[in-house]
Amino acid sequence: MSLFLENKYYYKDTDLTLKERLVNLSWSYIAMILTVVCIGLAVLYSISNGSVQPLVVRQLYRVGFGFLLFAVLALSDLRTWLKYAYWLYGISLILLIVVDVAGMTGMGAQRWLKLPLIGQLQPSELMKITLVLALARYFQGSSEQDVRSWRFLIIPVLMMAIPVILIWRQPDLGTALMLCIVTVALLFLVGVQYWKFALLGGFVAIAGPIAWHFLHDYQKSRVLIFLNPESDPLGAGYHIMQSKITLGSGGLFGKGFMQGTQSHLNFIPENHTDFIFTVFAEEFGMFGGWFLLGLYLLIMVAGCRMALKSRNFFGKILALGLTVNFATYVFINIAMVMGCVPVVGIPLPLVSYGGSAMAVVWVGFGLIECVYVNREMILTRQVARTE
Repeated sequence: MSLFLENKYYYKDTDLTLKERLVNLSWSYIAMILTVVCIGLAVLYSISNGSVQPLVVRQLYRVGFGFLLFAVLALSDLRTWLKYAYWLYGISLILLIVVDVAGMTGMGAQRWLKLPLIGQLQPSELMKITLVLALARYFQGSSEQDVRSWRFLIIPVLMMAIPVILIWRQPDLGTALMLCIVTVALLFLVGVQYWKFALLGGFVAIAGPIAWHFLHDYQKSRVLIFLNPESDPLGAGYHIMQSKITLGSGGLFGKGFMQGTQSHLNFIPENHTDFIFTVFAEEFGMFGGWFLLGLYLLIMVAGCRMALKSRNFFGKILALGLTVNFATYVFINIAMVMGCVPVVGIPLPLVSYGGSAMAVVWVGFGLIECVYVNREMILTRQVARTE
């Protein structure tokens, strides 16, 4: 599979007015996103026992800030992101190095920087966006023949590997895994041969037992508990066992809004962040859970459709990469609360309470809309190489 354009096109330089950009927005995409946001606010209201303080109010501030970021990015010029993609990636990488040297420690992990005016910043979240930007810029200036060369693939692999190693050291296995998944997905989309992925899979299988020895004790515990949560039902296995009980407690139609027993009796730890889907599923049942997953799927399909409408390769790769990034958030979180993967601390996008992840998701949506708004823009590979 390959998304390379068959011919070299040239961009007819007709800048869009603000009115034209507003008309070009995908309003259905925005409506689906805001619907999921409203579901998240309703669940937080339920968790707070019918109070908007403090979770709902704080989440509204974050949604408002995120939507402002979204609007600015959606109405921006795509060429700006092409021009500064490497710079933004470099800044994120420098911030990750600073975190490794002098970052703030919380809950056993060194992941945050304290910056003036901004407050706490988690550079690993920024890397989820800037890595996709840098890879899209790199592949914009390439051809199918380039992608088939081993030498050409060294740079994108290093772009992924360096931040993954730094994030692994924090430690943050979930984010490191997300960066790997997105990079592999983009390599697949640009046409890397299947046998190379098979070779990579064989290498991972061989390296797995070796990597096990480099995991932290709590990470090893998460894997072992994932395989057998009943081995420590009141300790490390408590989270996932209570999550499964809560999911089953909802049945087909749920217990009703604000009527969940497991969540309101505080059996679910982190019920407003990592395990918020279980609260929703208990109150609205399996059908409610499928409805929310259906909304997520529609957002993903819309993101792919918007990407494929772009007439420039940079936009295609950028929007598809960010859509894969969003899909990875959803998949890992849902699989985690169902006990299908180890607990890695990935929030449910637009629903879980949180700041950094919420902002990053909105930035991703804004860039996808930017690609769609500028879908008629055609960039030559020569421009990408020389700018």
